Amino acid sequence: MTNCLPPPVLVQGEVPECKSLAARMAELKIPGVSVAVVHNGSIAWARGFGVAGPDGKPVIENTLFQAGSMSKPLAAMAALRFVQTSKLSLDADINRALTSWHVPPSSAAPDATVTLRELLSHTAGITVHGFRGYTAGSPVPTLVQVLDGTEPANTPPIRIAKAPGTEWNYSGGGFTVMQQALVDTAHESFPKLMADTVLGPIGMTHSTYEQPLPSSLMADAATAYTEDGLPVPGGALIYPEMAAAGLWTTPSDLAKYILEVQGSLAGKANHVLDSAMTTAMLTPGKNHWGLGIELGGNDANPYFTHGGVNKGFQSLLVAYEKSGDGAIVMTNAVGGAEIANELMRSIAVEYKWPDLQPVTRTLAKVDRSMLERYVGTYMATPTFSVVYTLEGDQLFAQATGQKKFPIFPESESRFFMKVVDAEIEFHTDDKGSVDYLFLHQGGRDYKEMKK
Repeated sequence: MTNCLPPPVLVQGEVPECKSLAARMAELKIPGVSVAVVHNGSIAWARGFGVAGPDGKPVIENTLFQAGSMSKPLAAMAALRFVQTSKLSLDADINRALTSWHVPPSSAAPDATVTLRELLSHTAGITVHGFRGYTAGSPVPTLVQVLDGTEPANTPPIRIAKAPGTEWNYSGGGFTVMQQALVDTAHESFPKLMADTVLGPIGMTHSTYEQPLPSSLMADAATAYTEDGLPVPGGALIYPEMAAAGLWTTPSDLAKYILEVQGSLAGKANHVLDSAMTTAMLTPGKNHWGLGIELGGNDANPYFTHGGVNKGFQSLLVAYEKSGDGAIVMTNAVGGAEIANELMRSIAVEYKWPDLQPVTRTLAKVDRSMLERYVGTYMATPTFSVVYTLEGDQLFAQATGQKKFPIFPESESRFFMKVVDAEIEFHTDDKGSVDYLFLHQGGRDYKEMKK
């Protein structure tokens, strides 16, 4: 499984290029990787690869990594536990639960109220996508300072920017509002309420939301690395936005979270949530998101997933609701998400998952005159575009701020990429001019207008 990481796209008749995990780690300068696989309702295996830090200490099963945004699904579970025990309401004004701070009125949505359901599903219209973290030894803001964007906070104020409930917009800021609501309701620190409500009952004994990480656990922690293969200056950053980004954990502990969710759905493990609340958590809303977790697959084989990115740590979790399968990959470097996706694809092949496996495409022959018609700039948003160029008989695509990649024809109007599972379909108007395209990726369609 780790000797040959399959590419995302296979071309009919071509021998695929295959690289080992060790080779890819060296290429991407990823010092350490940790993996846990769940199969048929139990942890099948867990293993570390590479080193945890400059001292050469190997990554082992209990090596701690920052989970980044994978902190959110467990924090959401705690919030839903509070709903289940009638300490919070999913659909009441969240300001009723807040005492230390309140969501201010907004001119963007006069008289609007924000609910916990909207915060957990990223539909509250709340600002601030993610958080930058704080270097050890530098001033760290209180949660209220983060919410108001006042010094020493390094992010803007968390405010209502759009009418709640109208749009999906990923918001770490919304989870920070939720964190304050839980703290105000429980009258205890967030790490303690998470330990008591979720981590302890599930049996996640090698996990904590404490920020910074206590000195007693530092020996078990992986070092954060930059994209250049160097340790992050000052070490792992500190995230007071614990619900959004503060979890330290291991793949094996996150496997216990997967098993808890799968067991709760089946009525076999309800240490935190009952089956009805777990079902509500995994019910798709806008943009295929449930409450704190992204959803994929189909009605027969739905799965839940979340990625995590903190400075020097990148990770991925995928798990099926019904089959008892899933996996977690955690890395200790910028760029680790690429390794995580490649390993997850290899695991999908090994365990015959219905999703995430490589797709097979058939290459077609298209005249250069046809390719020339597709050259140009296509606008996805006012600030994000994709430029298509022709070099010889090869068409290339380059998105704003990204590398240039070749695209290959399946037909005269439909093309695919090899680096990711994505298809581009060009549309021609009645006069024979190309006016827009559709990008098909991840089960979703994105329209881009030709400039």
